[in-house]
Amino acid sequence: MVFLYTMTISDPELIDRLDAALIELLAAEPRVGVLEASRRLGVARGTVQARLDRMRDHGVITGYGPEVDPAALGYEVTAFITLEIRQAGGHDPVAERLAAIPEVLEVHTITGAGDMLCRVVARSNADLQRVLDAIVSVQGVVRSATLISLAAQVPYRILPLVRAAAAVRGPNITRAER
Repeated sequence: MVFLYTMTISDPELIDRLDAALIELLAAEPRVGVLEASRRLGVARGTVQARLDRMRDHGVITGYGPEVDPAALGYEVTAFITLEIRQAGGHDPVAERLAAIPEVLEVHTITGAGDMLCRVVARSNADLQRVLDAIVSVQGVVRSATLISLAAQVPYRILPLVRAAAAVRGPNITRAER
């Protein structure tokens, strides 16, 4: 299992260096377990559990699960599609319909030239046409523009952000937590 997480920036004091070290350890070794994490970090088992619970409760940690590479499943093409939608219906119904298409991985409402940005995958360029046809047939979609990703120069990552957030706050480990 892989450790998945995201952070909310609303409170820069949500994590400290111990929290960041815990997140890094679990990201590197998702099956490490609370007891082993406490040994490696040099703190009490209860401290590790309490910090995991607190970070989950505050939305810093949003889930635990395997990271899946779409290319390993045969979806070797990644594309980003900007959509213009009919404003009368709103974003939510369009997003619900797009969510029914398995190849649509993410949908964001955006500012700028379009209304929504989708990250999609396909098995090939020819298969991408099928995915695009499904997307533009969604009620409320007016126009699309597609960019095909040639390579991920910086893949999705979160650990540098975790480190930066923790650097705002120094270590916050009390003797009771050790």
